[in-house]
Amino acid sequence: MQKSASKQRWGCALLLTVAGLVSLLPRSSVADGRQGAVAVGENVSETAALVTHDGLSLEAVLAYARAHNPAIQAARQRLRAAQQVPAQVSAYDDPMVMWESWNTPENFRLDRADHNILRLSQKIPFPGKRRLQGVIAAKDAERAEEELRAAELDAVVQVKQAYYELWLVYRNLQVYSRDKELVAQFARIAEQKYAVGLVSQPDVLRAQVELTRLINRVTTETLALGKAQARLNTLLSRPPEAPLGIPQPPPPPRVAYSLSDLETLALKNRPELIGQARTVERAHLVLALARKAYYPDFEVSVSRFVNVGRRDGFGLMVSATIPLAFRGKYDAGVEEAVAHAQSAQHELRRLQDRVRFEVKQALVEAQTALEQLNLFLSTHIPQAEQALAASQIGYQTGRVDFLSLIDSMRAVEQVHLEHFTAAATFEKAWAGLERAVGCELPRQKEAH
Repeated sequence: MQKSASKQRWGCALLLTVAGLVSLLPRSSVADGRQGAVAVGENVSETAALVTHDGLSLEAVLAYARAHNPAIQAARQRLRAAQQVPAQVSAYDDPMVMWESWNTPENFRLDRADHNILRLSQKIPFPGKRRLQGVIAAKDAERAEEELRAAELDAVVQVKQAYYELWLVYRNLQVYSRDKELVAQFARIAEQKYAVGLVSQPDVLRAQVELTRLINRVTTETLALGKAQARLNTLLSRPPEAPLGIPQPPPPPRVAYSLSDLETLALKNRPELIGQARTVERAHLVLALARKAYYPDFEVSVSRFVNVGRRDGFGLMVSATIPLAFRGKYDAGVEEAVAHAQSAQHELRRLQDRVRFEVKQALVEAQTALEQLNLFLSTHIPQAEQALAASQIGYQTGRVDFLSLIDSMRAVEQVHLEHFTAAATFEKAWAGLERAVGCELPRQKEAH
């Protein structure tokens, strides 16, 4: 009776163990589906908020891009995945439960087998190996975090450049529309003067040709407006035809930073450099783990013996690997880790050199655009507008011919177009400078 009761007890223990393992299986991810539904609702409300903005604010556009740009979302999920790895690689392997039955009768009566053995075993790596694996995975997660920052910076610079490209198209359309009205006024004056015989018919025809040219420019610029809107909408993960407001004017242009200031900021803030520094740290940790491979790993198991006709009992077993038996592969592993560590260090230096060049290049582009912009504002625009005003008065009084009037008008048109182009170019260059530095740059340098 005692033997039968003992066998029933270990049979029940085996069933309870299996049931416990089944209870640990993951449940259905219904909650994840609910979270996805909420996210879709938030997307709709944020889109409505962006559309109803009176003027398309750059801050609102950037906030929307950070929340919906697919590249940012993908990098964010990669970071989320990487953050789950340390807990996995630093954990022990799952313990093993094993059942053995020796000389079991043909009718599978386990209570009549010579031996029934229940064994529980656990692998135990040499102390320090699990910790190193966890820290290595943590460095990978830190690098993924910098990759997320890099994705955000890339998206921000693309959005800013698309935003000011859209602003430039609106300004160009404004210039062409204004000049179209001005040429229409010139055409009426030419027709009136032709009616009284003060000018010849070619003046009237030239006015109509110029008016047709400007109507064509307004049409083509209107089509370009749709293209610029589609580009910005794509970066925001919105349909290309989704409505957008008129971008607000850029802030006053200024370059208040020296090259040394910007290089210092870049070496401190560029996510590529920080991420590569984490790679260097990871490589040294991998080297330490490779050196740990010379030490043995262990396995411990505890057994319960249930015997027929003999006394039951327990068993204990401890085993260890012998790494020195094939030492060559561990030597090769250490050499590989050393090479990777040195390669990561050289890659860090290469990135530092590239970042310095990118900062210099972006600074020169911003300074060049600023010089052009200041030149248009201080000299070209006032001179061209004065020339147009004088030509308009001279044509009305008969001292200037129509071709000179059209030339003056085109000169004003050209300087305004180039002025707005220079303003947009500066904003794009400034966005590129912020990307090269790795952080937002206030226009007014903060005093320290």
